[in-house]
Amino acid sequence: MTTATQTQLPETSHYLCIGCPMGCRLEVDDIEGEVVEVRGNSCRRGDAYARQEHVAPKRMVTTTVRIENGLWARLPVKTQDAIPKELMGDLCQALHELTLQAPISMGDVVLANALDTGVDVLASRDMPVGS
Repeated sequence: MTTATQTQLPETSHYLCIGCPMGCRLEVDDIEGEVVEVRGNSCRRGDAYARQEHVAPKRMVTTTVRIENGLWARLPVKTQDAIPKELMGDLCQALHELTLQAPISMGDVVLANALDTGVDVLASRDMPVGS
């Protein structure tokens, strides 16, 4: 008696690479959660980006927070590094509830270890005291 071995076909996902200015259209083949092939990349960064994006997507967050006694009412901020994509909404909510006091210098940590990710949120500009 012979038994036929089944070969599992990969599932293909598509991504637009943001690893470099080329903007390659990437295809990622996945079998049972494991990336088996990346196609369409014209550089190594594309391969790394596709694998990361497929398994655990991350994003930088840029927004503004309230600031009191500043020259302007809002201070632009950004994450020091990318955070898991699924935490973006929670981080934006936490930053929405935050109120800072001027003066603030560009690069100051305005929220340390945001959502226990190990990533700090930094001021993106100086904010002097307003008049």
